[in-house]
Amino acid sequence: MRSRTLNSLARLAVCAMLFAPVLASAAEGPRLQTAPINSHDIASLQNGAKLFVNYCLNCHSAGYMRYNRLRDLGLTEQQITDNLIFTGVKVGELMQTSMDKKDAKEWFGVAPPDLTVTARSRSSAAGSGADWIYTYLRAFYRDSSRPTGWNNLVFANVGMPHALWQLNGQQQLEEQVFDSEHAAQAALIAAKTVSDLEEAREVKDGKAVTRYVVKSIKPATGTEAGTLSQVEYENAVADLVNYMNYMAEPSRLERRQIGIYTLLVLGLLFVFVFALKRAYWKDVH
Repeated sequence: MRSRTLNSLARLAVCAMLFAPVLASAAEGPRLQTAPINSHDIASLQNGAKLFVNYCLNCHSAGYMRYNRLRDLGLTEQQITDNLIFTGVKVGELMQTSMDKKDAKEWFGVAPPDLTVTARSRSSAAGSGADWIYTYLRAFYRDSSRPTGWNNLVFANVGMPHALWQLNGQQQLEEQVFDSEHAAQAALIAAKTVSDLEEAREVKDGKAVTRYVVKSIKPATGTEAGTLSQVEYENAVADLVNYMNYMAEPSRLERRQIGIYTLLVLGLLFVFVFALKRAYWKDVH
């Protein structure tokens, strides 16, 4: 009898571990998608810098990043000037936007934030800041009730329009309603796009009934499709996020390399210190 009880508890524990991510996503919002970034991929970082300058820097600034820091990505100052600077500023200046903050607040309801360290500031228990940005940029959908005509499944009622919509197309929000929480969780796990699970309570025949709504992003098709396919758009977003992750801490690779060298030197010095210790204490022992 005791053995059966232990087996039942073990099964319940396994089920709890399996469904913990799903339950957390239902309570805290959509599951964050893992950003396929690689800080050693120079081509990805260069393409991400191009996307950032062309699509993000019009409204957002990167006030703690200088253009000439892009030389770390293999670009020359001439290449930076010719391909990434469109406002006539010098290559050593900060990456600022020309948009006035007062105008931006009037247009969007809030001034667009600086994006220099967003990849770090958005980190949480649910995932890294890079994961959050990657999921956010894939979660825009058309919403005629919003002033900008856009909404976002990760950031509900966001004031930002979909800056990459020409590449991504006009995605739609798809909702599936389930009577069973188990069926809703299964649909959430099976979803291949950004998705979320919400509970909706209603009164039916005098009784309170709980419905489970799975919200997911439906890729644009036909005339609403963007210039890039779904896979190409996801790769472009990955490059953009890769660059923003680099921009949040440009010296990360150098810092890690210095740390490895420091540990190797300390390890070598430990050998000599240990030998010196033995020489001092050999007569005592």
